[in-house]
Amino acid sequence: QVQVVESGGGLVQAGGSLRLSCAVSGRAFRSTAMGWFRQAPGKEREFVAAINWSGATTYYADSLKGRFTISRDNAERRMYLQMNSLKPEDTAVYYCAATRGYGAIIYSKGYEYNYWGQGTHVTVSS
Repeated sequence: QVQVVESGGGLVQAGGSLRLSCAVSGRAFRSTAMGWFRQAPGKEREFVAAINWSGATTYYADSLKGRFTISRDNAERRMYLQMNSLKPEDTAVYYCAATRGYGAIIYSKGYEYNYWGQGTHVTVSS
């Protein structure tokens, strides 16, 4: 059974940074493309960033480019999301997701992912 677990959320002031982590078990992590999504209060879930199996290919939501960085450590079976210059509008529950699809490419749609974590809360105060 595949398990996806996020960690690293919390409360931070505007302009601050947070690093989210996602641990995956029960699946060959090295061959799995991954992604981050978020859902703000009262809003639909939205794509944040994605990374292919090797980490060589990444993709970001246009509005987040330059502030967020996705990365992975296949030896540790972990994926990360470094978030800098945080804004109050970044407040959301952040979800990690894994796909059964071809791991060499990236995926930006929620329905393309098969395994989801429970989410980690990020609150950015003004």
